[in-house]
Amino acid sequence: MTLAQLEAFVAAASGQTFTAAAAELGMSQPAVSDLIRRLESEFGVPLFNRSGRALVLTAAGEELLPYAEQTVFSAKQGTEAVNALLSLGGGTATFGLLRNAEFYIRQDLAKRFREKHPNVRIRLVGQNSAETVSDVVSGHLEAGLVTLPIDDDRLDVLPLARDEVVYVSAVPERVQTPPDIAAICSAPLILYDAHYAQTDPARKQLSARARLRGLSLNAGIEVEYLSAALSLAADGFGDTIACRASLESEVFPRGLQAVSLAEPMFDTLALIKRHGQLLSPPTKEMARLAHSALIDHQTSDHGTAEILNGAHDIEAFLTESH
Repeated sequence: MTLAQLEAFVAAASGQTFTAAAAELGMSQPAVSDLIRRLESEFGVPLFNRSGRALVLTAAGEELLPYAEQTVFSAKQGTEAVNALLSLGGGTATFGLLRNAEFYIRQDLAKRFREKHPNVRIRLVGQNSAETVSDVVSGHLEAGLVTLPIDDDRLDVLPLARDEVVYVSAVPERVQTPPDIAAICSAPLILYDAHYAQTDPARKQLSARARLRGLSLNAGIEVEYLSAALSLAADGFGDTIACRASLESEVFPRGLQAVSLAEPMFDTLALIKRHGQLLSPPTKEMARLAHSALIDHQTSDHGTAEILNGAHDIEAFLTESH
């Protein structure tokens, strides 16, 4: 039994002649007849009485009709759903954003996306990069924008931009010269992303530098958000680190000063997806908009990050499936 046979059967039952069914389906009358004849052969019983001018359903035909109609209708709905997805008239965009995305992407991505594609559902998740990596690997998200480094060979990674990590303090003497890792380890530190202390990309970089010197990175205060760390630093409770982009934002308190590290350190923003995954059209479009917003902001007067890859590179990344 094929979908074409069921479509011919439903059309014949509706039009009551093979000629009407052929016109509805855009086929020849003999082709419709042949499809129904093969369907009847498969069941071993006739589905129509052909004695008069109009086709009349047999008992077997009456029994089959509601199921055939349901199958044809479901197939049509499935086709329409896929076509809507491919034309961005439906579906869901699932995309993860690093927690500090507002420093690099000032436009409201959800608003911008919905204005362009009002019928596409949006799942835009903002969280620590380590959690975004986990969600992309597990399939809970299709793709995401994260901060490197990450350790997972199950992902395809495309670096998009990099921004310097700076040392921040309310005490002028502590930012007169770039601190090395020894000075950072001995300073009264306030670090953010407390829940992700072992997996946060910035902390991993600092901890690796400390280990090479036989030191350990210890924070006197740990909080969850950069804005809280900056506020505490402004009140004199310690020093912190921050991306340079945050210095240009409204969350950066007055009275704080920043300096580069003695050994410069960078946050690299990257697009990730599961290795070899073919992204859905909505998620591709969300990734394109995120990249476009990143470029728009970084080429403005407030941008601090260096763009690493352009539109051609991201398009190749989004469309590759091997």
